[in-house]
Amino acid sequence: MSRTDRPLPARAWLLPRLRISRLLSTLGYVGLLVSLAGWNLLFADLHGANPLVITGVLLVPLLIFLPGIISGHARTQAWLCFAINLYFIHGVLACFHPQQLFYGLLVSGFSLLYFIAALGYVRWSFQLQRLDAGEPAATSQAPA
Repeated sequence: MSRTDRPLPARAWLLPRLRISRLLSTLGYVGLLVSLAGWNLLFADLHGANPLVITGVLLVPLLIFLPGIISGHARTQAWLCFAINLYFIHGVLACFHPQQLFYGLLVSGFSLLYFIAALGYVRWSFQLQRLDAGEPAATSQAPA
């Protein structure tokens, strides 16, 4: 049984969703960067380890994606969705320590915010690219 392609949503329906999802994913990304850096530089008990080294190890994997996030590339957002899951796990594990509960909630919350918003951004961005390539849009304003 073959699957029939559904028509794409109209450009007027996609553009506001793209804008909001990009804003929310950027907020989650920046919030994750700030919470990781702030906690490890100001509050964390690192047992004598250099806080700059620990912060660098946590932030460098996220900062690799920064140019693509700034320019709004959908593929960068999609690849970061894979990497952000490690930070979500880190945040959930931090929630099990009573001294790190707030930190764990921040990290897992910002990771989840980024993940959900970026999934929407990637889907709608690729739909907009298909519209720009000449595929027909739906006649109504209903989403595909």
